Order: sequence, then structure tokens, then C-alpha cells
Amino acid sequence: MKQSVLVLLLCLLFSPTVLAATGSLNLTLSPIGIISLVLFVLAYVLVMLEEKIHLRKSKPVLVAAGIIWALIAWRYMQDGIPGVTADAFRHTLLEFAELMLFLLVAMTYISALEERRLFDALRAWMIRRGFSYRTLFWISGVLAFGISSFANNMTTAMLMCAVVMKVAEGDKRFINLTCVNIVVAANAGGAFIPFGDITTLMVWQAGIITFNEFFTLFIPAVVNYLVPAIIMSLFVERRYPAALQEDVELKRGALRILTLFLTTIAIAVLYHSWLDLPPVLGMMTGLGLLQFFGFFLRKTLPGSLARKRAMAEREGDMERVRALGQIVPFDVFSRIARAEWDTLLFFYGVVMCVGGLGYIGYLEMLSTSLYGGGNPTLANVVLGLMSSVVDNIPVMFAVLTMHPEMSHGQWLLITLTAGVGGSLLSIGSAAGVALMGQARGYYTFAGHLKWAPVILLGYAASVATHLYLNAELFQIFGSPGGH
Repeated sequence: MKQSVLVLLLCLLFSPTVLAATGSLNLTLSPIGIISLVLFVLAYVLVMLEEKIHLRKSKPVLVAAGIIWALIAWRYMQDGIPGVTADAFRHTLLEFAELMLFLLVAMTYISALEERRLFDALRAWMIRRGFSYRTLFWISGVLAFGISSFANNMTTAMLMCAVVMKVAEGDKRFINLTCVNIVVAANAGGAFIPFGDITTLMVWQAGIITFNEFFTLFIPAVVNYLVPAIIMSLFVERRYPAALQEDVELKRGALRILTLFLTTIAIAVLYHSWLDLPPVLGMMTGLGLLQFFGFFLRKTLPGSLARKRAMAEREGDMERVRALGQIVPFDVFSRIARAEWDTLLFFYGVVMCVGGLGYIGYLEMLSTSLYGGGNPTLANVVLGLMSSVVDNIPVMFAVLTMHPEMSHGQWLLITLTAGVGGSLLSIGSAAGVALMGQARGYYTFAGHLKWAPVILLGYAASVATHLYLNAELFQIFGSPGGH
């Protein structure tokens, strides 16, 4: 994999057939261009070392983005072309802003559901059931697949990992194997729906694929998960962990917030599909609904507490009385503050870095190198494999910026491969990186790498499934409104 990335970089730098620049100046082989490319690579090395050096991944890409655009602007001013760089930057910023606000609303809802203890209740239910190790392996994987279709894969993976760590405490072999399964499942589950992953959201918001077309990736995504899961399950022993008892009470409004979240998603889809409005407008409308509901929870909290306190006192449950006295009112803005800001800022930095490199001309070079040979299937499969080393966000943003002429089937293929390709390595997705920190000493890079051939088999099977089942989509070109 490292060799393929090196070859790609060499193609970028030295291929004489791919020198067209996106901006009015061709800076690809200029000192400015090379310095910018090196800056991005160095920033990304620091991102990949996040777990080792404990440097938040947003920091290096934010700095790199600022320097890259400053270098571009300086060069254009030297050539007497001021102002155009600012316009290009604003265009890239607008693309990011829509995605960022969309993600912010989704993260706020997930944070609110966490605060209302919905995920804790799910974990407690699984622990109380006393499942066997093999059953737990399958349940955690299936739930990770399902939950990641509407929650981000990192949150999903961490939830399932918490269950596994609690139930199989100390069993390093089982925890590592199940964490690998969870990462694969979480990444696959987010590949067939626009809200499942940042990359699918990017493709949908770009207006290239209709909402319904994404669901044609459901079976390929299932195949991507099931093939390695079936093989790995054969190595799980048929034994039972010690039974544990954990009770979790949902906080008031938990299920209603979940309903609001689903309603918000529906509004975003309807706005985009029926009114041709950006999905972010529907999401922001849903955020307003959550704020109204938060206002309702705050206003009705004293009465609710009084009733519960009176009931607890009648029953002589003083522990519950004390617990009721510690309840904090629901605050939407505290949920917004607890969104994954490092991820959002990392997203900004990556988009701006890639946008800058695209303006220099590197993305057009890359597009010609990968897609100029007339085999977009190979290019999309290779880019998916690259996403196990390079985060799938810059990979997908680069493809969207290149915007090669591809059929809907090919756009769905790159959506699938970029989404699930990161499962090959533990550092290839946010879910894997998060679990390496959460299950430190149990789930490791080497432990995941051992199962890479099995995961690669699932990757190949999912690609083949998509090519076979969705063959008719490879004949459809143009925007959704054009066919």
C-alpha cells in the first residue's frame, strides 16, 4: 500500500501528460506547488501519528491550509492577478460550510441522545442478557452496522466497544477480534445511506447521486461486512462471560429526541428531493425543533422532578431522591459545544488543503493519471484501497473536485470503496483510531493487520457484488435531474 501511494505521488510530480492547472496559473511544478504538496504530506503524517504523539488531528491541517492558500495568493499577486485566489477560497469555503453545518446538527443530536442515556441503556440491555461470546460478536457487529447508518461510525464503534470491554473484561484475544469486526461493520453500515458517513454525505450534497440510489449499495455493504465476519466468527470460542447486572434509566425525553432526529433527517431529504433545496436547510430546521423541545424540557422539569420526588419519598427510596436532586436541565447549546469539534476542524483543514492543491493544479493531474486511462473501475478500487492509509474525506473531496465523467454506477462505486476501504487498517478510519485509544492494549494496529487479508476479501466481494447487481446504473450519466 505504501508503494502504491509513492507511485501515485511520483505520477503527480513527474507525469508529463497531466500538467493542466485548475487556476489560471500552472503551479504544479513550481516551488510554491511543491512546498504546498510537501506541507500537506507532512501535516498528514502528523494526523496519522495522532495516537502516538497525542496531537489533535485538526492542528496540523489547519496550519497547512493557511500556509498553502497564503503561498498561492502571494504567487498570484506577484503575477499581477490579485483577488482571484480569494474567490477560489470562498468557493471552497462555501462547500465546507454546508457540510459542516449538516454534520454539526447530526453530532448535536447524537450528543443529546448520549446525554439522555439512550446508548447507555442499549449497552446495559446487552450486558444483562448474558450472551455467549459468539452471540456477542454477532450482535455487536450487526448493531454497529445498523446504528452507523444514522450515527457516525466513531460513536457507534465506541458504544459497541464499551459493551465488549465490559462483558469480556481481560480477554484480549476476543476483544481484539470483536473490535476488528465492529470497525468493519461500522464502516460498512455507513456506506449505503447519505447520512452514514461524511463521504456519502459529500456525494449526496454534490447532487451527483439521488437519495434512493444510495440504497443500491445496501447489499454490497452487507457483503463487505458479512464475508470477514463469518470467517472471523469461526475463531470465536463458544463460551459465556460472567453475568453482569447493570440498570440504566433513560432520561426524560430520550425517545422523543430520537423521534425528532429521524424527523429532521426526513425533512432534509424532502427539502432536497422535492424542493431542490440544500439538505443543510432541513437539518438546521431540525436543530430549531430540538431547541424548542429543549425549552419544553427545561420549563417542565420542576414539575416532573416534584412528581418523581414525591413518589420516591412515598416508597422510601432515599437514594433516588438524592439522584433527582442532581439532575441538570437539558441544554441544547451544551450539546452543540460537545460536538466533535476536532473532527469538524480537521474536516475544514482537509477540505481547504485539498482545495488549495486543486487550485494549484494537482487534482487535475491526479484525475488525468487515474481516470484518463479509460478504466474508472480500477481507479475507484485503487482510491478505496488508498483510503486505508489516507483518510477517506480528502480522497472523496479530491474525486468530487476532479469531477471525472463517470456513470452513476461508478460514483456509487467510489462511494462504497472510500467508505469501506478504511477497514483494511486500524488507522484507516475514525472508528479504528478511536478504538485503538479506547481499547488500548487490547485492540492494536498489529492485531487488526492480522485480519487484513480477510477484510480485503470482503472488500473485493462487495465491489464484485455492486458491479453485478447494479450493472444498469453504469449506463446512467449526468446529474439526477438529467435522466
